Amino acid sequence: MQIHVVKQGETINAIANTYRITAKAIIDANELEAPNNLVVGQALVIPIIGQFYFVQPGESLFTIANKFGLTYQELARINQIPVTMTLQVGLRLYIPPLPKREITSNAYVEPLGESVSETLINSATKNAPYLTYLAPFSYRVNRDGTLNAPPLDNFKQIAASNKAALMMVITNLEGAAFSTELGHIILTVQAVQNTMLDSIINVAKEVGFTDVHFDFEFLPKEDREAYNTFLRKAKERLAQANLLLSTALAPKTSATQKGILYEAHDYAAHGEIVDFVVLMTYEWGYSGGPPLAVSPINEVRKVVNYALTEMPANKIMLGQNLYGYDWTLPFQPGGNPARAVSPQRAIAIARENNVAIQYNTTAQAPFFTYTDKEGKKHEVWFEDARSIQAKFNLIKELKLRGISYWKLGLAFPQNWLLLEDNFTIKKLIE
Repeated sequence: MQIHVVKQGETINAIANTYRITAKAIIDANELEAPNNLVVGQALVIPIIGQFYFVQPGESLFTIANKFGLTYQELARINQIPVTMTLQVGLRLYIPPLPKREITSNAYVEPLGESVSETLINSATKNAPYLTYLAPFSYRVNRDGTLNAPPLDNFKQIAASNKAALMMVITNLEGAAFSTELGHIILTVQAVQNTMLDSIINVAKEVGFTDVHFDFEFLPKEDREAYNTFLRKAKERLAQANLLLSTALAPKTSATQKGILYEAHDYAAHGEIVDFVVLMTYEWGYSGGPPLAVSPINEVRKVVNYALTEMPANKIMLGQNLYGYDWTLPFQPGGNPARAVSPQRAIAIARENNVAIQYNTTAQAPFFTYTDKEGKKHEVWFEDARSIQAKFNLIKELKLRGISYWKLGLAFPQNWLLLEDNFTIKKLIE
């Protein structure tokens, strides 16, 4: 795959000619709603085998070949040019497909209400081929240890038909929020734990879950060791039932990080006990906060670097958002929350308001500002092909286990094309 950023005056046909493919191939791959009205700064995925590279000032066959893990002799042979040739700026070179590493992928899917929407069913059906796990969110623990199940509809059939395993997500949610009090009860009352673990194992066998995933948040800092002790107990019980154990971890950058999100999450202990973890490396920019990139690569890297000091890379799944936010300015704490938008919708907003998409190279994230019909200013941060490729590059560089998406339901076609182009997805189901 190739990533192309639309420049002023470019048309879909001109871009297609540059890469020697049809305009329809680009339109279909990117699910373009308005192919004749591209947005300046919009990132497109070009569906070709391998990619083209355009020579930059000061580059040579050697430097370019080294960038892609080739020898300069190979690069010259592939492009049928002399090895001694001086490269002109802008010369187009063909780079063959690079070897792909196998990774584990997961996506949470969160039905809201008593039933599963058609949008979620369609999203799960469309994207399950790219997943190791499909994770319905969530089984809620009651104060007596019993469970309230999410609506599952036909997620089991969708997963099975695409050889995706089911992940059983367990949370301390009460109402619309994670409950500190409920978390404390779960981690300190043995009778509640026993009832909960019995229920988990029975449901897992009945439904066909492969992994049990604890997402316990807003835990009291005093319960750090109690959580570790509980995980050891859970690991023993779940292993006897041939079930994997995983946890979701708040995005810490040190063992001593303060705050109710972080203090009870012991990276070293989780890395020792569980089969793998999901780092929740998103929500720097969030609905109730000021405009920021949702998962800026510089901040994500800090979390991963710390995690690697506490656990092996093959236990770490990188958390990744599939959405962005549209903030109304000026931001006021406690004011109206930002509106979640899909990457596709973000591009449409830029197009409708005739503004260019910019790219922050530090955060590796696209953004833009616009003024609505009522004269209110907005700032939008979202994900695109460039930002997701930056995360894939980090996974490859640090040899992480894989990626976990929060959450299905918002359209981001470029992500799935690039995921397949970069990696082979591990399947646990034959």
